[in-house]
Amino acid sequence: MSYDSKADTLLHIKRVNQLMTEAASELIRRANVHDDSKLKSPEKELFDEFTPKLKDCVYGSDEYKEFLKGLKVALDHHYKNNSHHPEHYENGVNGFDLFDLIEMFFDWKAATERTKDGNIIKSIEINKERFKLSDQLCDIMKNTAIRLGYNQ
Repeated sequence: MSYDSKADTLLHIKRVNQLMTEAASELIRRANVHDDSKLKSPEKELFDEFTPKLKDCVYGSDEYKEFLKGLKVALDHHYKNNSHHPEHYENGVNGFDLFDLIEMFFDWKAATERTKDGNIIKSIEINKERFKLSDQLCDIMKNTAIRLGYNQ
């Protein structure tokens, strides 16, 4: 009698389904608490002041960098309490897990929608240098942006 792989394949499919569902649950949990720290002191007051200013400047510009200096207290607190920021970890993105990476990617996309001339592909390029990201990781993020239609 020859081996029939159907039963083993169905078990594998079921297990991958289970694991991906667990991962999806973690993403939903994170989505429900994303950036909650911005709604409390010491972040809220400074974001109240600087968010309108950031809206009208170009990401990565000298003006943008100056606004970040004004937000330092809020950003230090924010990064300490939100693991999807490279600044959260002593070793930056190398401290990430996949969930941090996914949340960061969508955070970057949403941020591009709040700034003048926002563009996720351009943001990935700027952040490649800023956070010392590998070519491979940047390609994966760009490919994801393109797949989702964010490159327009």
